[in-house]
Amino acid sequence: MARTPSNMIPLGTIAPDFNLFDTVSKQVLSLQNLKGKNATVIMFICNHCPFVIHVNLEIVSIANAYADKGVSFIGISSNDVFNYPQDSPEKMAMHAMEQNYPFPYLYDETQDVAKAYDAACTPDIYVFDAELKLNYRGQIDDSRPGNGLPVTGKDLRHALNCLLENKENILLQKPSIGCNIKWKN
Repeated sequence: MARTPSNMIPLGTIAPDFNLFDTVSKQVLSLQNLKGKNATVIMFICNHCPFVIHVNLEIVSIANAYADKGVSFIGISSNDVFNYPQDSPEKMAMHAMEQNYPFPYLYDETQDVAKAYDAACTPDIYVFDAELKLNYRGQIDDSRPGNGLPVTGKDLRHALNCLLENKENILLQKPSIGCNIKWKN
């Protein structure tokens, strides 16, 4: 397993806009249509990465817990499906249904969106405020496959709570660690 860290882009960065195919609804959806009233969580994930598989249940739990608080969650897969067919849009749709994703699971075929966000790994997590300014980026928590720490989502939950309560998040924002995004040649 490659252990690739997030690129910690500057806080305050405006979320790059996008229009991407949602593998579940089979519609092209935009950031402007999907953004939350209070916050938007954009997650670069994929079907096969052990780091994503490790946190899938917690991602679903957090998305469900914050849905009624004006927080929108968006999953995006940018992997090269030619070399990684397990991340194809058809398999993404099946995976989203199997995992009970309560959020759209978008396919970034050109990889332009991942590049615009400077995404590096899966999972790569970005939290934007109501104006789509970056408020948090990094890990869900300290748990990784095999390190024995429970998956709690504490870092992401803390970031969301601070944002919703209009408090400064003074905790160190740690990069996520995961599989590298599978870039096209």
